[in-house]
Amino acid sequence: MRRPSAVLKPLGTWLVRQLVRAVVVLWLVATAIFIGVRAIPGDPAEAIMGGPGSQASAEALDMARAEYGLDRPLVEQYLIFLGNLLRGDFGVSYSYQDPVTEIIGDVFPQTLLLAVVSLLTAWLLALVLSLISVGRGRASRWMTSLLEIIAAAVPHFWLGAVLITVFSTNLGLLPSIDNGRASGLILPALTLAIPMSGFMAQLMRDSLTQAMSSPFVLAARARGASTVQVFFAHGLRHSILPVLNMSGWSFSSLLSGAVVVEEVFARPGIGRALLQGVLSRDIPLVTGIAVLCAVCYIVVMALAEATEQLINPAGADQHPDQDSPDGPLPATVAEETIAPSVVPEPGVRRS
Repeated sequence: MRRPSAVLKPLGTWLVRQLVRAVVVLWLVATAIFIGVRAIPGDPAEAIMGGPGSQASAEALDMARAEYGLDRPLVEQYLIFLGNLLRGDFGVSYSYQDPVTEIIGDVFPQTLLLAVVSLLTAWLLALVLSLISVGRGRASRWMTSLLEIIAAAVPHFWLGAVLITVFSTNLGLLPSIDNGRASGLILPALTLAIPMSGFMAQLMRDSLTQAMSSPFVLAARARGASTVQVFFAHGLRHSILPVLNMSGWSFSSLLSGAVVVEEVFARPGIGRALLQGVLSRDIPLVTGIAVLCAVCYIVVMALAEATEQLINPAGADQHPDQDSPDGPLPATVAEETIAPSVVPEPGVRRS
């Protein structure tokens, strides 16, 4: 049994590493936002007053600059900007005239639900494609590889339009826009999940092929385990590790894809709010959503790393004959798969 100090020390190191990573990522994101929104042509004071069409007077623009600190030196604006972020104060939206935190609180649950459902659907589709391709003929592997490439290359806006045409316009099975019910979530989730499943299936298929030919799988087969038992007990656990490694990127990609999908399906969420903020040069709203996406990326990466440690705590250093939960390899399988080159010396009888 491991002593508590032996467990707490790695856990403390992991927590410190995650905290440092989070601080660095958030600082880089905040700095990039600060520079990027001020590099956009136009006067932020005009956005505050309702855009160029508002025909605000010069005095009103000067008052807006003074109220929001836009007339101060750029370095001072940057320090104030970072200080507000540390307090969780994103300010008031220029276009909505409401606190950014309230706007995000209203729309983020919708996008989070869409992203989680899409991620689970992508996992399921990738698993099905991997199962079809592994252990079957060359034609089956070629067809699944083609499907994976096509799925990964399909743009969201085109796929969304096709799904609306087929399942809503022609068949009338599903609504084409959000209706506040579960049926309105199906087409947007599929639009996000299908391209993501193409990337996941490629990684999962390669890892599953390698895992199913490993010594611990041969040992399980020698004990009489069926193909289904071997897959779920050994192959699946090892095939999902590469997909877990890219979970942070996957979730971030789903959040960015939500900008297009929510607009196509008229679904409320941070994607549509972000698009509105960019078009109206709403600096506080864009900043708040970007920082939120960075926080989501950090949390998902930490959860993926922790899950990977639970699934495979020994990592790459684990010896193959210890990988099977059923115990060490049988002697015959171990001799054939781990040490096939051991040959007895002449005149020496093996025991």
